[in-house]
Amino acid sequence: MENERPDGSAEYWAIRLKSSPLQPAEQASLDTWLSEDERRQGALLRAQATLSYLDRGRALSTSEPYSAHPRTRRGFLGYVAGAAAAATAASLILLLPRNKQIVTEIGEVRQVPLTDGSVATINTASKVEVRFEKTKRIVELSDGEAWFRVAHDKTRPFIVKAGDVRVRAIGTAFSVRRRNSSADVLVTEGVVETWVVGKQNQAVRIEAGSKAFISSDAGEIAPTLASQEIDRSLAWRTGELALDGETLDFAVEEINRYNTKKLVVDTPDLGREPLVGYFRTNEPANFGHAVSALLGARVIDDGNVIRIARPIRDLNEPNS
Repeated sequence: MENERPDGSAEYWAIRLKSSPLQPAEQASLDTWLSEDERRQGALLRAQATLSYLDRGRALSTSEPYSAHPRTRRGFLGYVAGAAAAATAASLILLLPRNKQIVTEIGEVRQVPLTDGSVATINTASKVEVRFEKTKRIVELSDGEAWFRVAHDKTRPFIVKAGDVRVRAIGTAFSVRRRNSSADVLVTEGVVETWVVGKQNQAVRIEAGSKAFISSDAGEIAPTLASQEIDRSLAWRTGELALDGETLDFAVEEINRYNTKKLVVDTPDLGREPLVGYFRTNEPANFGHAVSALLGARVIDDGNVIRIARPIRDLNEPNS
């Protein structure tokens, strides 16, 4: 018990308590869980406080002002801690039955407690099917991206299917983003094993703090990531896009995943400009204003799309 992290189950119970009254058997399970480790009461209170914080944030989100000024790198890293404390900007639903399909709309991020005690956070425009069996727990990611905090159960491995890619865990935390038949896998806690269908003998182990792109050709594992890099990669859970030198083109592609009204970069060289900062994924107009302030770009909202381009004076200047 001493080495067990109580946070994962605390998230589950916080969501469950908020959803609806517990059944007698569930209350007994909660009482037992709390009695087994003195740290769990504090973990549960922290998880419940986080949910209250998120509810307040959602209530304010429609009128909250947006700052176009980028955070400094020091502020950027400090903000990561706040984002992590907020846990996830997600909608809550009742416990899923053992077999269930979940579909998120464009711009929707949803946190879902699973019946085994695991928690899934599902990104925009994603489709997930959950099938829990006696010997294994299967989650099929047909589209999109999801992060999982997996309840430990060594008798029933937790397997995510994403195209031709398989990811297996027993008790850990990781994300999977499907890219056609391939997938990006990021491990935040523990270890997972991943392989391509038909090549399980070539399975690759990915440890906490590492990211891999798995395809039918090969699996490429990136060097161990710093904690702030992991937080940036998972900022979508709090409704944000975190940039640390990525290009405007990259940022536009990511933000367009969350919105029906698209951003378009009309000047190719502008699209290669780097950006640093946190940006709300569901506010394309505010993102355009921020780019205007940061890069001196023109932003034109024609009703259907938001166009970003170099100022006319820059386009008319002769090349030096």
